Order: sequence, then structure tokens, then C-alpha cells
Amino acid sequence: MSLFRDNIERMEGYVPGEQPQDEGIIKLNTNENPFPPSPKVLAAVKEAAGTGLRLYPEPMATEVRKKAAEVFGTCPERVLVGNGSDELLGIITRAFAGPGDKVVFPYPTYLLYKVLVDIQDARVVEVNFGEDFSLPEDIVVEGAKVTFLCNPNSPSGTMVWPDEVARLAKRVDGALVIDEAYVDFADANCLSLVEDNPNVIILRTLSKSYSLAGLRLGLCIAQEEVINGLIRVKDSYNVNRLSMAAAVAALDDQQHLKENVNKIREIRSYLSESLREMGFFVYPSQANFVFVRCKDVTAAGEIYELLRRQNILIRHINYRGLEDCVRISVGTKAEIDTMLDAMSELLCETEKGAGK
Repeated sequence: MSLFRDNIERMEGYVPGEQPQDEGIIKLNTNENPFPPSPKVLAAVKEAAGTGLRLYPEPMATEVRKKAAEVFGTCPERVLVGNGSDELLGIITRAFAGPGDKVVFPYPTYLLYKVLVDIQDARVVEVNFGEDFSLPEDIVVEGAKVTFLCNPNSPSGTMVWPDEVARLAKRVDGALVIDEAYVDFADANCLSLVEDNPNVIILRTLSKSYSLAGLRLGLCIAQEEVINGLIRVKDSYNVNRLSMAAAVAALDDQQHLKENVNKIREIRSYLSESLREMGFFVYPSQANFVFVRCKDVTAAGEIYELLRRQNILIRHINYRGLEDCVRISVGTKAEIDTMLDAMSELLCETEKGAGK
């Protein structure tokens, strides 16, 4: 007899992207920033790694809330800090959804949403994106407790623009959670929607644009009543001292952020155009990765395997209906050139084989 609840016994857990520890691998599979964090971050972490580590961290990460509020043009009472935005997604799901409650999100999107809903024994309502990843008409579901919108979306990198999201916020039942993990690489964001919409919750992360995936720091921005409710659900000391120090320093160095973001956007454009010239269909990306449709499932698998044999990791998508797609994180220019050269060799070999 299983010790687990029936819904836990039935569900499949979230599987993170491959994280090899070997040196010499070009890692373009999990959307990490290829550039280092601000030097201010490294200095702040070094200073924080002292005798104070024997003490519990400040439970509300107050200094992070203050700095985030300053950067985002809001007040600290509208900010909640989490151990990565994934923890905040978990807090939100636990706070709003119980057994049988409807939780809505478009498909395909970030797979963790479904896992969190399954943990709560709530009801997953997947609504298919349009072929161009436009927002589906039936995304508004009566009685939904939560509607998740990853924007820019993962795995596609596409964007639903703020005016359309604003209209959605007025129509949905329950909370509208706009997961903006990649938004620093985009041309717009939905942060202003919090002001006039008490049901809107914005999530940000320092993993991507701030190069702090290894320290796990996420931010939630919403009206005070929502934040106060979520505080009741969060763990007592959910963010450690080193992450807090790093977050304040990273947020304080907006110039470093802008420089890194600009470099990634430039390389993204170069990567997208290079892949199109090779004959691939590349979706317009507003994130730090590109989503590529190959000739067929076999071609996508061959590209993934060839690159892997050359110590280059990309993501072969296993989403239903997208098996012929791969997702490629934006690396350094040198990393991208190495990957493109390897792909070009594969295409040449394929063409030679077809000509025999």
C-alpha cells in the first residue's frame, strides 16, 4: 500500500533540463545567461559569507523588497521574495487552488504549472495556443481559481502584448499570474497592470537576465492584499542570506543588466537569422532563447544527437505536437558560431546523402 496521496501516486514530477558537470560542454539547453553577474554581486556575496551565516536570515528579505520596489517603481509592500520564481509559483498555487479547483494555462507552456496543479489535486485546464502562439479565445474559463500566462512564453519565446493581457485581466475569474521570467529580453512588460487589477500577479526572476540561476531568487509583484495573503503561505525563512545580498547588489547595478541584455538580444538576432538562412523556421523570440521548427521529428532528433556528440547541448522538445522542434539558448557569440558550424556540417552531409 502506498503512503502517498492518490494524486501524488498518479502524477509525474517536473524533470529539469540536463545539468552536466563536465567541463568543456557548450550548454545551450536551459536558458542560462552566458555572461557573468555584476562584479557588485560577487563582492556582496563574499562580504555576506561571514559569521552571520550562523543566524537565520531576515524572514521577509526586507532589503530586497525595498531595492526591487525602487527598481520597479512600486512600494515594498507590493513585493514578495522567493527562493526562485518557482517557489513563488508553488506558493500561489497552494494559496488559491485546492482539490477539484480549475487552474488554466495555454499549451504548450512551462511544464511546472501542471505539476504544481497536480500536487494540489486541482483540475488542469489546458487551452491550446494558436499556431502562431497567439492567445487562445477560450483562455477565459468560468470559475477558474488561477490562470497562468508565461510571457514571454516558454518554450516558444513568443509574446502576448500588454494591451491584450490587460483585456484578459478584466475577463478572467480568479488570479491572473503573469510569469515574466524572460521579460528583460523583451520589448514590453505587464508590470503596470498591477496598479488597476487586484487579481494580477507578476513574477520576475534573477536567474536569467541577472545571471543568478545558481542562487535562486524570485520576485512577486501584486497589490498589498494579495501579497499579505501569500505571506501566510510561504516558509518562514525561504531566502538565504547570500541570495539576499546578491539580489540587492544585482538590482542595484542596472547598467550591468542593460549591457548583458543588449548583448544577448544582438546574439539572438544573429542566431535567428543564421538559422533561417539554413532553412529552419524560427519563431520570433522575445526571450534569451530561440524556438526552431525542423523538417520533421527525425531531423530534430538527429540535430540534437549530433550536437550532443560534439559536447553541445540544446533542448529537443518533447511537448505534444512539437516533437519536430528544438530550443536553443542564446550563448556567447563564440558558442553560437561553434553550434552553427556543427549544424551546417550536418545539413551538408544530409544533402550529400539525399543526392546519392
